[in-house]
Amino acid sequence: MTGVRSSTVDGVLRRSARRVPDRTAVRYEDRAWTYRELDEAVSAAAGVLREHGPRPGDRVASYGHNSDAYLIGFLACARAGLVHVPVNHGLTGEDLHYILRQSGSSLVLADPGLRHEIPDTCGVQLLRDSDDSLLARLRTARPYAAGAGPDAEPGMEPDAGDLVQLLYTSGTTALPKGAMMTHRALVHEYVSAITALDLKETDRPVHALPLYHSAQMHVFLLPYLAVGAENTILDAPVAARIFDLVEAGRADSLFAPPTVWIGLAGHPGFDERDLTGLHKAYYGASIMPVPVLERLRARLDGLAFYNCFGQSEIGPLATVLGPGEHEGRMDSCGRPVLFVEARVVDESGQEVPDGTPGEVVYRSPQLCEGYWEKPEETAEAFRDGWFRSGDLAVRDSEGFFTVVDRVKDVINSGGVLVASRQVEDALYEHPGVAEVAVIGLPDDRWIEAVTAVVVPRGEVEPQELVDHARERLAHFKAPKRVILVEELPRNASGKILKRELRDRFAAS
Repeated sequence: MTGVRSSTVDGVLRRSARRVPDRTAVRYEDRAWTYRELDEAVSAAAGVLREHGPRPGDRVASYGHNSDAYLIGFLACARAGLVHVPVNHGLTGEDLHYILRQSGSSLVLADPGLRHEIPDTCGVQLLRDSDDSLLARLRTARPYAAGAGPDAEPGMEPDAGDLVQLLYTSGTTALPKGAMMTHRALVHEYVSAITALDLKETDRPVHALPLYHSAQMHVFLLPYLAVGAENTILDAPVAARIFDLVEAGRADSLFAPPTVWIGLAGHPGFDERDLTGLHKAYYGASIMPVPVLERLRARLDGLAFYNCFGQSEIGPLATVLGPGEHEGRMDSCGRPVLFVEARVVDESGQEVPDGTPGEVVYRSPQLCEGYWEKPEETAEAFRDGWFRSGDLAVRDSEGFFTVVDRVKDVINSGGVLVASRQVEDALYEHPGVAEVAVIGLPDDRWIEAVTAVVVPRGEVEPQELVDHARERLAHFKAPKRVILVEELPRNASGKILKRELRDRFAAS
């Protein structure tokens, strides 16, 4: 049962509803919810979910696109003591079935257009756009949650230590793992986000990245609900729609991965529209190439840039590089946020001197409890009281971290380790490179040959790019081969799936 010192995810909304009940909390399409209305809708939706039969601790998957209904479904699960399992709406077939099966989800909250993908072994509650959807049922639903009324069933209130979500990793190197997040971990992460990212109740954020991804939901939407801001949810980061909101004074802050910022800057309206109302630019989810960031800053003079870095297992925010910290360290991901302690260690777990590459490890109340039903993977990740991130980084004397690579993406070329990011940054300086991913491919002579997979901008020859890299890097770091492609494979957060590239080109 919830204690007097407990703080839960749904409690974040309840406190804002009591503090600013009549302020607009969320807008989506033609619907708007005040904080009071949103809180009441969450209580009612919790009652709808309980009618399906799940008990506290049971898993409920969510399989839909961005909407107000998606947000209400998540918060309703939290209020009913259920464990929410967000699923990438692009997954189908065995990829989808694996997560539903591995999590043990008996009920799926889904958009009508995706219902046909869900196996018969799971129950379905549609989120919207039908007469029996969750939104439609809120008009007649009985509230069922802590604080919802005198008829709320006792003993069902979630506690801070209870699981509230399974955040499945992107699966770029192996099958996805469900990071077990508690209410306590996420609430700590919300406080870290609010303080490190300067989130204010007067901000007007637009949320355009997938809500099933932890960055948009837990670094921005929920923390912004905690401070009482007015939020706008979009289906996708459509440039024209974002520009409309900025010009209308309804959006002044935006989070997006580097690929989206590049797309916005390249849109014809970027130079034509009045975007002076955009005050805060947050980027993350994948590494922003330094040359790209320099171009963006030159074109968006006066806009405050924040680099957000982390991973699902820590909620996901771990470090932030603030707008006043970019000069001289454009490639840095910043310093640890309020509730995160980080070190750089060698293979034996010993801390290395500043300036020495090593693996980043964390201690934090934001961390997950481990991986759902994967004890071996949990034991491997949590060692000696620290969580092993898998990120290779360097820490400087002022405490700023610079990510060099993922440990598994470092290339062993002729017995010498090459960080792919350094090669990528060199290639991004060439005007004929729109996007690039550097990988290691099997090679009889070099063990792994440094290989650049490039999305070209205009006409460019592979040898021209090799020569360009050799002018800027030691020859052993320059790519032995350049492969031109039309696009790079990515997950929903914008992270390049290098495993897919290695698999695709290993035998070519």
